Amino acid sequence: MGDTTDEIVFYTHPQSRGRIVRWMLEEVGQPYRTEVLGYGESMKSPAYLAINPMGKVPAIVHRGVVVTEAAAICSYLADAFPRAGLAPAQDDPLRGSYFRWLFFAAGPVEAAVSAKAFGLLAPPDKAGTVGYGSFEQMADTLEKAAAGAAPWLLGERFSAADVYLGSQVLWGTMFKTLPEREAFAGYGERLRARPAWQRAAALDDALLSPQ
Repeated sequence: MGDTTDEIVFYTHPQSRGRIVRWMLEEVGQPYRTEVLGYGESMKSPAYLAINPMGKVPAIVHRGVVVTEAAAICSYLADAFPRAGLAPAQDDPLRGSYFRWLFFAAGPVEAAVSAKAFGLLAPPDKAGTVGYGSFEQMADTLEKAAAGAAPWLLGERFSAADVYLGSQVLWGTMFKTLPEREAFAGYGERLRARPAWQRAAALDDALLSPQ
């Protein structure tokens, strides 16, 4: 943990949210070392719990700093490697929209999709007490974001917000956890056409193939 080199160590599993971070790393274009952990013993080992006490992936270590949570990792990498152009500068008015959609996906979208999958959505009379309001409100707002992505959330500029929110759209349409919407399909098609997405998907899919 005392390593202060510029090496990025990436802890993941190919069937996890680590796929989001893999895509982000491919967009950043910096060398990184992948450590694949299995569910169960290796993720709960003392060595890995020292990195992430949650015993979950993804996580990265960079310059001696541990970053967990996929949205945080995407945001961190965008700022750590500004030459990749994946985040607006501090004084750029687009930075507000960037954070808005990045954390809308990390908060209301993740929470609503998970709650619906387990039959735990807040009842209508309690909708005002949860961040996503209702599943329908979340889905309609997400649809507006995807429909307004022309071609990306920040207009002509692709950003880490597209990586994270876009991943939610891609997974939601693949696993049918989001309703079918034309805006989701169009946005997803543009995302899958990105070379970095294709490289990341191929790397993770290769880890799933029998050796």
